[in-house]
Amino acid sequence: MKIAVCMKQVPAASEGNMDPETGVLIRAGLQAIVNVYDLAALEAALKIKETYGAEVHVFTMGPQKAESVLREAFAMGADEGFLICDKAFAGADVLATSYTLMQAIKSAGDYDLILCGKQTTDGDTAQVSGALARWMGMPQASWVTEIVKVLQNAVDVRYNMDNRTLSARVALPCLLSVEKDSFVPRMPSLKLKISGRKKEIRLLGIHDFIDQEEEHYGLKGSATRVKKIFPPKRTKRQDVAVLERKEAAEYILNILEVDRQEEQI
Repeated sequence: MKIAVCMKQVPAASEGNMDPETGVLIRAGLQAIVNVYDLAALEAALKIKETYGAEVHVFTMGPQKAESVLREAFAMGADEGFLICDKAFAGADVLATSYTLMQAIKSAGDYDLILCGKQTTDGDTAQVSGALARWMGMPQASWVTEIVKVLQNAVDVRYNMDNRTLSARVALPCLLSVEKDSFVPRMPSLKLKISGRKKEIRLLGIHDFIDQEEEHYGLKGSATRVKKIFPPKRTKRQDVAVLERKEAAEYILNILEVDRQEEQI
């Protein structure tokens, strides 16, 4: 079995500046970490590897420094790493990102299972995995909390939906997006960390893809643009009121109206 895991490097800080022309987050100077949801996806893949036998290949899309994501994955037990890096990919939204991931994964070979974190802590859209499954032509299960059993042609999973836990059998090949609290990442192994430093990382650019049309990638291939990004407004005001339901609703509406008027001023 071959498993592809999609992982992303995200800013550690919750605040950042945005390029006023492109609407893209300026990541320079921000401390970078591995997206916690993607670490859960890697852990799920490694558990399958230990139980059933599998090759685990990790794909990450980003600048050269995103190589550290793959080194960390090696230290946890991943077998191969692919860095998707090209200026043509910069500024991609969900549509362009998922399309780029599809092209990268297909250029690397055939996979039985693709694992993604439910979402990223920077974009928070939780849409890339679904879009990727569509591009790949694979069935998908989202919000997976447990991979119960891997069969020859299917995988049994449990997943959350509307405050309920449901079970499903998903035909292989398929894509699963996992919840972060259900797959606690293991500690990196010192032995694997040392050997992982010597492992070759495969660099994938637009010229490695079947589709080499730049209009389909990055900002050019994006259907959406971020109009504005800003940290939440902080205030020292702390009001405590014990009210009946109707009075509470009127009280909240009044506060919101005051805030709206202040913003207009």
